[in-house]
Amino acid sequence: MIRATGLCLLAALLAFGQFREEKFHGRDAWVLDNGLLRVSLLRGGGHIAEIRLISSGPLKSVNPMRVPHYPTIDPHQYDPAKHDLLYGASPHRWLSSGYMGHLLCFPFYGPPSSEDEVRAGLGNHGEAPIVEWRMSKVDRRPDGVTFWYAASLEKTQYRVERAVTLPRGLRQVRVEEWVENLAPFDRPMMWMQHATFGPPFVEPGRTYLDASATRGLVGAGRTGSLKADSPVNWPEGVSSDGRPADLRVFQSQPNSGTYYALLLDRSRSHQFFTLYHSGYRVLAGYVFPAEGNPWLADWQENKSNTTPPWNGQVVARGLEFGSSPFAEGLRKSVERGSLLDVPAYRWIGAHQRLKTEFTIFLAEIPEGFRGVRDVRWRAGEPVIVPRTIP
Repeated sequence: MIRATGLCLLAALLAFGQFREEKFHGRDAWVLDNGLLRVSLLRGGGHIAEIRLISSGPLKSVNPMRVPHYPTIDPHQYDPAKHDLLYGASPHRWLSSGYMGHLLCFPFYGPPSSEDEVRAGLGNHGEAPIVEWRMSKVDRRPDGVTFWYAASLEKTQYRVERAVTLPRGLRQVRVEEWVENLAPFDRPMMWMQHATFGPPFVEPGRTYLDASATRGLVGAGRTGSLKADSPVNWPEGVSSDGRPADLRVFQSQPNSGTYYALLLDRSRSHQFFTLYHSGYRVLAGYVFPAEGNPWLADWQENKSNTTPPWNGQVVARGLEFGSSPFAEGLRKSVERGSLLDVPAYRWIGAHQRLKTEFTIFLAEIPEGFRGVRDVRWRAGEPVIVPRTIP
């Protein structure tokens, strides 16, 4: 078993936890640092843009999160007259302009449900990832540092808030997240965490996924490397030419896209997924409660999207977990109702405030690492059980 703690805790012992404001790829960011792990959070969209080991070794210190190859801006500063030529004029424009790493998809997942919503300024994956998030407070303690930030979703009448804790002496970060319905009526919603990984950590044929998944379904329409509407028996799928496909590895078919939904193991109290690149010596993983998070989606982009600003250059692998199997928008999700007898959306009550949480961890892995059989949650710490066979 591998514990996601550091082998050398000297740096962490010298500092309980540092907080500072910096620029990350030209964007305003809040940075947490405990001497072992560095985490960068963006003001624009609230994205978790960086989580990396602090190491002198480049094979360990890589940031696994997706950082766009093109310049980005804070999405709440988007000006169509200035920016449509670069980022496109679709409902994806705001997200594409500032999307980096882990984003919150809320209160829907996928596109707006109507042209009226588009005209109202709603874009892909809801309002949360395209507005300005603001710092609430910083709590420094002997056992670590916690940073609080939040955003008001004025168009959809919600408020979202996070508390991000970087403990002393650990290579993990805990995220507590609340959503509050400001409206005086119950309503459906979609609540998804969209953790997106990118080069150099993500590479077709070399980046591997392990997860507490059971079965699932490939999305309809153009999927490229996998057969549309085909069943998944994790980790086995069906390629577009009808042959068996190993779904752990990033599909290597060029100029293609992939999306499939996975139902997570409902017998577990905590779910997990991990990702690693065979050429790097770091494993990235998430652990989160099973309650409220029945679904995990694996989205792979291998230079298939030729629209601005992607322009046929983007390589990414997104692991998206939460309330819903497909990024189809709220109306279609409600009309679908369920998949594999599990709901495809959630309800939130009038003025109700709901909470979720997840832990992101990094761990050093040896050369020849074969993957993860399980991640067990013990005393607030993920314990990795490696695979013993390919």
